[in-house]
Amino acid sequence: MIDIRPFDSLGHANHGWLDARHHFSFASYHEPDRMGWGSIRVWNDDAIAAQSGFPPHPHRDMEIVTFVRSGAITHQDSLGNKGRTVAGDVQVMSAGSGITHAEMNLEDEATTLFQIWIVPDRRGGEPAWGQREFLSAGRAGGFELLASGSPEADDTLAIRTDARVAAATLSAGQTAIWQTSGERHLYLVAPSGRIAVNGKEAQPRDGIAVTGENRIVVEALEDTEVVLVDAR
Repeated sequence: MIDIRPFDSLGHANHGWLDARHHFSFASYHEPDRMGWGSIRVWNDDAIAAQSGFPPHPHRDMEIVTFVRSGAITHQDSLGNKGRTVAGDVQVMSAGSGITHAEMNLEDEATTLFQIWIVPDRRGGEPAWGQREFLSAGRAGGFELLASGSPEADDTLAIRTDARVAAATLSAGQTAIWQTSGERHLYLVAPSGRIAVNGKEAQPRDGIAVTGENRIVVEALEDTEVVLVDAR
């Protein structure tokens, strides 16, 4: 099954400093048919105005992955971690038994990002945070693994859930193949450029929910970038 969820059908909240689209039920947006996808609970498409952001607030028992599309986000948490994640890079936070953090756009331009929440395999545990730089060349023409719950996945950010997060940058006419299992739940978004997934066309920022497929072929109909989560 491949379900294309048009961008205009997503939940929407504009707070002035934050313009957010919700792929799944979140905050004041409640859609019983979109409570999550497998263990993927949240996928927010956020635009954060310059010199603004999320003040300190708590989380627990959630794996939170932030993929920065433009600008930068500055993180600070109750463990003493602090870091700035720029466009193309990724940060992850394992909320574990509880953590308080702030996510601020301290830049002089808007920041756009995807924030993705995935349910962990186990509740509790020590909270943790990490970030890393990913060179754009690494995902040119095919998928690059960014975060994974597999201990065998070298050179990626670790998450505490049976999931993989990947991205690809494709020129028009290129294809990228992702091997999976029909029992898995995949969710893809192309922030710019039209794509086709196993022949089904999607517009920029549409959500693409996939299950029951052992392989997906992503074709770039225009120059594009694709972010993918493969979860249980």
